[in-house]
Amino acid sequence: MAERLAMKKVLTLSMFLLLTAGGVFAQEKGVDRQNDRIRDAGTDRAPGVNGVKQNTGSGRGIDFGKGRTPTPPPIPNPYRFTIRRDIVLRAVEELMAERKLIVDTTVSKTDEGVLISQPFRFVKGAVVAGTELNRYAELTEENSRGWTQGRYTFIVEVQPLDGVTTSVAVNARVEGRSDGASGAEWVSLRSSGLAEQEFITALVEKLTGGPPTPQP
Repeated sequence: MAERLAMKKVLTLSMFLLLTAGGVFAQEKGVDRQNDRIRDAGTDRAPGVNGVKQNTGSGRGIDFGKGRTPTPPPIPNPYRFTIRRDIVLRAVEELMAERKLIVDTTVSKTDEGVLISQPFRFVKGAVVAGTELNRYAELTEENSRGWTQGRYTFIVEVQPLDGVTTSVAVNARVEGRSDGASGAEWVSLRSSGLAEQEFITALVEKLTGGPPTPQP
């Protein structure tokens, strides 16, 4: 009788261990299958195809234009300010000084609202002169040469339209210098309008604290 009870306990214990081992084995096997599915989902893709991710590779192409700031429209020249003439005229003088432009008192007519700067050399050196001149002047094949320097002269006219409105017109005379066998020569070039736009923009920001706005 005792032997039967001992045998029964041994069998019961053996069955318990087998069931426990089987459960662990089944659990581990399930994890392996899950991992296999994860690996399959991540690697089972054709060459050059990004699965559900379509914003790179052979999916959606890169849109270099998206979010790019549009080119602003040209700034009006003359530009109208709802500010008295004397305030605008003083701001023009201050801005010239800030930009290291010297007012040529021999040709300027401050009482008439005309300020003319002395020529300002904005670039020097054969390596960069051509590139900078091409920004501020309209260079063509006819006037293309070995430029070594560039300068511009500003002519600013400040005129009252009424008691509270003032018009400011800005013109720039651009010149390029070439050093040849016959010596140095300054050549007048047609302005591209960039120098004028930069000056008006700086003047508007100085007087209003903000960028230029479209005008009718």
